[in-house]
Amino acid sequence: MAGADGDDSLYPIAVLIDELRNEDVQLRLNSIKKLSTIALALGVERTRTELLPFLTDTIYDEDEVLLALAEQLGNFTMLVGGPEYVHCLLPPLESLATVEETVVRDKAVESLRKISQEHSPVDLEVHFEPLVKRLASGDWFTSRTSACGLFSVCYPRVSSTVKAEIRQHFRTLCSDDTPMVRRAAASKLGEFAKVLELDYVKSDIISLFTALASDEQDSVRLLAVEACVSIASLLPQEDLETLVMPTLRQAAEDKSWRVRYMVADKFSELQKAVGPEITKNDLVPAFQNLLKDCEAEVRSAAAKKIKEFCENLPEDSRETIIMTHILSCVKELVSDTSQHVKSALASVIMGLSTILGKDNTVEHLLPLFLAQLKDECPEVRLNIISNLDCVNEVIGIRQLSQSLLPAIVELAEDAKWRVRLAIIEYMPLLAGQLGVEFFDEKLNTLCMAWLIDHVYAIREAATCNLMKLVEKFGAEWAQNTIVPKVLGMANDPNYLHRMTTLFCINSLSEACGQDITTKHMLPVVLKMSNDQVANVRFNVAKSLQKIGPVLDTLVQAQNGRKYFETEALA
Repeated sequence: MAGADGDDSLYPIAVLIDELRNEDVQLRLNSIKKLSTIALALGVERTRTELLPFLTDTIYDEDEVLLALAEQLGNFTMLVGGPEYVHCLLPPLESLATVEETVVRDKAVESLRKISQEHSPVDLEVHFEPLVKRLASGDWFTSRTSACGLFSVCYPRVSSTVKAEIRQHFRTLCSDDTPMVRRAAASKLGEFAKVLELDYVKSDIISLFTALASDEQDSVRLLAVEACVSIASLLPQEDLETLVMPTLRQAAEDKSWRVRYMVADKFSELQKAVGPEITKNDLVPAFQNLLKDCEAEVRSAAAKKIKEFCENLPEDSRETIIMTHILSCVKELVSDTSQHVKSALASVIMGLSTILGKDNTVEHLLPLFLAQLKDECPEVRLNIISNLDCVNEVIGIRQLSQSLLPAIVELAEDAKWRVRLAIIEYMPLLAGQLGVEFFDEKLNTLCMAWLIDHVYAIREAATCNLMKLVEKFGAEWAQNTIVPKVLGMANDPNYLHRMTTLFCINSLSEACGQDITTKHMLPVVLKMSNDQVANVRFNVAKSLQKIGPVLDTLVQAQNGRKYFETEALA
């Protein structure tokens, strides 16, 4: 019996070995995903002595299998016996952290970072820190890039001697011959700076930051910009001007557009990190230059930050800075050659109205909104219409109706049907922002006029638009405002307009509900079953099928009979 028990206990590991050696990748992947179950079956001791060594020795597989393994091992602490034995997980993860595929290495580093927190300070120095050193001095760049992500998790919990060694290793990697390693070091520079003592930030990190920000590879320089946010937030205000700003100024004027793009993308964070005084003296001119950059990608990134940048300006000088320095750049961007830049601007420009107040909005911003509302790019128009509520809050609905609404109406009646179509698609959004009263007064007639447009795509979109409006304003509003006008079209001499009535009923029946459909819509549909145009009668049949589920069963039976009797007579 004892022998049989022994055989049973070996069974899980035997199955795993068989599956991991199987030619089918999916089978190997499934096996890895079941590792925790196998570890539970084996128990903690055999997981440590058999399973983990087996996994360490056989790490050579398809990337997706290795990725799953790296992820699984990050959750294995309790399966090897808890924090006391967590260091047993280091060998397989160390091997995974050196493979060629980036996603596998990143997942291995993520798992290593996770289990580092479960090491005691002693185990961290005895087991984890030597692993970091081995990776940092590995022959292949893959291991050195992985090491960059591990310094910050072990640094705070080791002795001062080991800390000095870690700082030295990080310095070495920042000047590594391989650009990929320098890139990895630059991406972790800010994170590492956060766990260092302030003196070492000033003595070590600043020199590394300056070197990386001047690297020959733009992919390294742009990552140094990201680190700048963390470093600037750590330093006292008086040190920023001498230690950080020269490098930041250099990055904002870098010859590579990718670096300038990164500065523009991180501008709001940089602004908060350096404080109001440096913002006024240095960042305002830098931001102006980014808004006027020769590359559209940079202008686009900067344009997206306009509202946030203006909001974060010091209150006492905010309006002056915007009116004197920023507004002129915004005016230029409204007519930019790139639609991406104009679209980025349109998504934030409306927000300036709440910052500048009513008078400045009416005088300076409204003309810009109008220009963008008439832009040939649909995305620009949509971004303006989507944010009308910002302006509404500041200048009020009446002022808005006198300025922007005529432009919307003009577009709604444009000779090009695609322009009309675009405005119809924005109408539910506009209606929600302007409210039911304003909509009824100014836009209702427009929506009904689209139903008799000579282009079918417009009539179809107008029908869909009515349904969305009913969903927004409710069935009662529909009964009083929309339904009578739609049903009135059933007597139109143009059979296409009569067909539109049926299409509207199809769309509106569910939104309006059983009562309105039964009392008001159904009689009209049945009356139209006598229409002289066969196509209308055919669509009556389709409409009855469509609205059938909305009607109650008794009404369906009665009116179905009536319809078929009428058709039989016809």
